[in-house]
Amino acid sequence: MRASRLLAILILLQNRGRMTAEALAGEFEVSERTVYRDIDALSAAGVPVYGDRGPGGGFALLDGYRTRLTGLADDEAAALSLAGVPSAAEAAGFGAALRDAFGKLFAALPGEGGTRAGEAAARFHVDPADWYRGAAPSPFLPELAQAVLAAKRIRIRYESWTSVRVWTLDPLGLVLKSGEWYLAGRQQERTATYRVAMIRRLTVLDERFERPAQFDLPQWWRGAQAAFEASLFTATAHLRASSTGCERLARLSPRGREAVAEARPASDGWAQLAMRVEDSDHGARELLGLGPEIEILGPASLRERLARLAHDIAQLHQGEPR
Repeated sequence: MRASRLLAILILLQNRGRMTAEALAGEFEVSERTVYRDIDALSAAGVPVYGDRGPGGGFALLDGYRTRLTGLADDEAAALSLAGVPSAAEAAGFGAALRDAFGKLFAALPGEGGTRAGEAAARFHVDPADWYRGAAPSPFLPELAQAVLAAKRIRIRYESWTSVRVWTLDPLGLVLKSGEWYLAGRQQERTATYRVAMIRRLTVLDERFERPAQFDLPQWWRGAQAAFEASLFTATAHLRASSTGCERLARLSPRGREAVAEARPASDGWAQLAMRVEDSDHGARELLGLGPEIEILGPASLRERLARLAHDIAQLHQGEPR
């Protein structure tokens, strides 16, 4: 553990330049006394590190000194798959490994490359969660990620929309979608999607499994997503929408954008379009927020359901509050 920290301190000083004992202590969650002992150990090993006291002081390496001890540990190499989404790496238990991996990569870059790469990393940030919502809590995610990497079979207690069941699965991969983690889990020859936040218990078994040689996680996810949407949105709402209604509909969902893109303009300035919805009830509730900017032409059940919802809302808000 200490040897790893010494190397990490060396790489940090190489990449960032001068750092105070306080900053180094915060970086590695140790005391400043421990940092001083580590600096002494580096100096005793022949590393040209020196310290200045007072304002603007700190520890630095002799100008021109660079280390090439940049080999990646197993967890650091695995963490690079999440290099573009540091928050996801943190959630999956690879946060520290990713930081160490970046440090080693930056240290290996020639010339000023490491400094420029570090500056770029500090200026860009990816937040995968949607607005007004945080990521769903997934307490088993780090352990699950390790099982995926080690190709170890798992047993989960899973709460779906309809029931709670126990599954024994081969965890083939993890997908982050709009702040939610999903597991591609295989049982026998069938691979299905499991929402990680709905796992109530996880046991990693000692039994290993053989990962299918032809399994492609991104390709499988695209197919699974398309199949899910096709099975969910089976009805079609035929609408008239004003220009404002079209703008709001395009912001409502990808299905709304698709419908607006294929809309047929009319002479009165309203467009006619068709949008996929789940059913009359869900579709009416989804479209209700667009108010008088749309008119449902069909089916009749959807038009009637939206009219009933609007009537109930109007009745509830007549007169004084109850």
